Amino acid sequence: MNALGEQTAAGVKIGMLPPEAQKKMQCWIRSRHLICCGNFFVFESVDYSAVERFSECIAALGGALLSIEPIGKIWMGDHRQVILYRAKASLHTPHHTLKQYWLKYGGFRTRFDERV
Repeated sequence: MNALGEQTAAGVKIGMLPPEAQKKMQCWIRSRHLICCGNFFVFESVDYSAVERFSECIAALGGALLSIEPIGKIWMGDHRQVILYRAKASLHTPHHTLKQYWLKYGGFRTRFDERV
């Protein structure tokens, strides 16, 4: 372990482990930040560091991050607007339980969707 508490092996930083990544993604599914759309996972957040953690989770589970793009600004309270980011990822692992978890606990729209 180095001074920052990160494990290293021969100077290479070890990323997030798959069980931890799966737990984070399940939490995002329940909070409606993460939805499944076909074979893709779509993550929306106003916190760019959360988008970076999402990309780490996808990499730990063997997937690929396809894009990160700002999709607009949303109001936070009466006087402040923040940028909303959308990240798309592909997770093509056979028999992965995240899609079944999303079917049971998730939704078809994220918490930031403004459609009625």
